[in-house]
Amino acid sequence: MASVFFSYSHKDEELRDRLEVALATLRRQGLIEAWHDRMLRAGDEFDPGIRQELERADIILLLVSPDFIASSYCYDVEMTRALERHHAGEARVIPVILRACDWHPTPFGKLMAAPRDGKPIRSWPDLDEAFLDVAKKIRDALPKAVAAPARAPSMVASHSMPQANPGPRSSNLRISKTFTDADRDRFLDEAFAFMVKFFEGSLSELKARNPEIDTAFKRIDANRFTAVIYRNGKAVSRCKIMLGGMLGRGISYSSNDQADDNSCNDSLAVETDAQGMFLNPIMGMSHFGGGREKQHLTFEGAAEYYWDALMRDLQR
Repeated sequence: MASVFFSYSHKDEELRDRLEVALATLRRQGLIEAWHDRMLRAGDEFDPGIRQELERADIILLLVSPDFIASSYCYDVEMTRALERHHAGEARVIPVILRACDWHPTPFGKLMAAPRDGKPIRSWPDLDEAFLDVAKKIRDALPKAVAAPARAPSMVASHSMPQANPGPRSSNLRISKTFTDADRDRFLDEAFAFMVKFFEGSLSELKARNPEIDTAFKRIDANRFTAVIYRNGKAVSRCKIMLGGMLGRGISYSSNDQADDNSCNDSLAVETDAQGMFLNPIMGMSHFGGGREKQHLTFEGAAEYYWDALMRDLQR
């Protein structure tokens, strides 16, 4: 069983929790045991406890974000020692890029990062897909003796734990989080603000790259904007995106920039699970077509979802 150490900023705890969930299959197969500082017991010494687990880890995950890089303890203590052990061949360090940041010039910038191409998890359209990609890369990085056909978890001897540890315990110590109406409203407002910038920037870039294309972006008010794409002067695609609408709190999409506020072709709603909040289509083709499972869309994923709808006629 390989020991996996999480080095992370507490501001990224929600994403760390989601990563733990994504590693559940590896844990159930008896291939890994995970550790992070929330597993310290009351009365344990903080620094010695972390250093002990860092020294025995087989795989060290650097959960990279602006807050991780800004943290003196994460960067100067955990990351520095992790790379020393990596270069000595004692452990494998895997940077997991959680949020966009300037990580390439750092001491771990030359390491192969996860998820694929080092694309930040928050920039993936679907969080589940991003964490699945990370889980696969961790599985591939397991020591060969561990990655071989695993013994049943019940056969793992307790003496594999260091003597200083009072006994084995689960890494599954998460509890379900609750979210208030204020949390949901704030999340929705931030998602809409991101979508406004995303559409304005995407329309500008589309026009710059294609001489035959012209675009129009109009911010009607704080809760509404429209977008139009023209090819050789002829309008080929239009939309109106609104915070709220006929289905209440959500972000609605109409395929007509002059649509009434009480009509829409698609809508995204804020939903939650045990770890956090996300956006999910509650009508439109992806909702009604084929019984598709619930999507865990990030801000980027939600904006891309509506952008694809606007581009559909142009790309036929």
